[in-house]
Amino acid sequence: MDHLKPPKKRTSFLFYWTLRYLLIISIGLLLTSAATFFWIRQEAMDNRMQTTGLLAQEIADRSVGVDNSIAISPGLEKLIEDRKRFFKLTVEMCVIITDQRGQLLYSLPYLTQKEMEYKLNDSLNDSRSPEFKAAVAPIQGEGGKLGKVFVLQSKRSLRHIPQDEILFFILTLLFLIILSWLTIYLLSRKLAKPIQKVAAAAVQISGGNYNIILDKGAKEREIHELLVSFQNMAGKLQQFEQSRAVMLAGVSHELKTPVTSIKGLVHAVREGVVEGEEAEEFLDIALLEAGRLQRMVADLLDYNALTAGIVSIRHDKLAAVPLLSEIVYQWKLTQEEDVCEPVLLLPDDPLEIQGDPLRIQQIIVNLLNNSVQAKAPGSTVQLTLELTRNRRGEAEIKVKDNGIGIRPEISERVFEAFFRSSDKQSALRGLGLGLTFSRLLAEAMSGSLELADGSGQGCTFVLTLPLAR
Repeated sequence: MDHLKPPKKRTSFLFYWTLRYLLIISIGLLLTSAATFFWIRQEAMDNRMQTTGLLAQEIADRSVGVDNSIAISPGLEKLIEDRKRFFKLTVEMCVIITDQRGQLLYSLPYLTQKEMEYKLNDSLNDSRSPEFKAAVAPIQGEGGKLGKVFVLQSKRSLRHIPQDEILFFILTLLFLIILSWLTIYLLSRKLAKPIQKVAAAAVQISGGNYNIILDKGAKEREIHELLVSFQNMAGKLQQFEQSRAVMLAGVSHELKTPVTSIKGLVHAVREGVVEGEEAEEFLDIALLEAGRLQRMVADLLDYNALTAGIVSIRHDKLAAVPLLSEIVYQWKLTQEEDVCEPVLLLPDDPLEIQGDPLRIQQIIVNLLNNSVQAKAPGSTVQLTLELTRNRRGEAEIKVKDNGIGIRPEISERVFEAFFRSSDKQSALRGLGLGLTFSRLLAEAMSGSLELADGSGQGCTFVLTLPLAR
């Protein structure tokens, strides 16, 4: 039996990044400090060895007598102590003076010949012990080299750094770590605040509350854009939710109406409430309602299929003039007498377009049916279709009617899904997907569908399609 793993504990953005940045910077500063510390020790040893060499040379110069022989000055010990204090040299120092044959003449502290030979190597040029370093200076007389001066110091004393300098170094390191942590903390908190606000707003949206207000006064451009975009997204979601509720209610009502009507009509015929010609009339009405219901369901299926991208669109090379004439001829055969013969304004030159003939027919028929539904009361529907080539080298099909037009305040919404104008007089209105579906079809064929004019003298829709290559 598999055991479910417990949910992973989550940490806050502020704690997560502050801790990690602090660790990274602390490790980096510690490594840098260690390298710097070793470099300082090496530099201190080199500088002290140079100072020790100067001291050895000074002692050598002072050890030459007037008779051109080695003469140990009585004040040599005091000189060495003064120089140690002046140059801040450590007490772990040994001064040795030998003659040319290597015989010990002077030492501080006191050493025997054997002890001196133990401290110096056989060549008398360096310390025998690896823990010590020796500065050697020759004692030069007029006749040549008289002897040597050795100043020995331990490497530990050469690398020694005073306690106050170490304390200052540690305090500086701690100050840098604290300053870095404070900088990272303030920066992380600054970044975390808008993220926390957006996260809290997202929780509200997931709970169905779209009415959120975010402070968009951030100085940083990216954070400002994030807050503004999220606020706009919340507003769009609220609009979509309202539209969905309205759409669902509208679709449910529109589908329910013909179903109820069909059920009532068929039930009246079946129960014998109506008979004879009246029963046939009831059945004819039921068939009309069934056709209306079928068209609504077809519109829903076509719209969903196109928005999901599963409708295939062809891009054939088509002769525009005969195609448009055939579409209008077939459509007129299905219309009542109050619809006049559409006027076709076609160019004399052949015009070839690129698209899907079936989809073009769907768009044109949709526009023509909308024009019939928008006719003025007691008037006859007059339609004009004009085919032209625009300045951009595209084919334009203008469909103009003499209907009631579209009010300016709703002209921008006519292509919204499930939007239906209450101005239409026809009782056979659909779900409000005709224009939306037609625009999607036009765009799928690399064209467009726009409302060019919606004044009270009628409407003019313009279908734009690319010319064949």
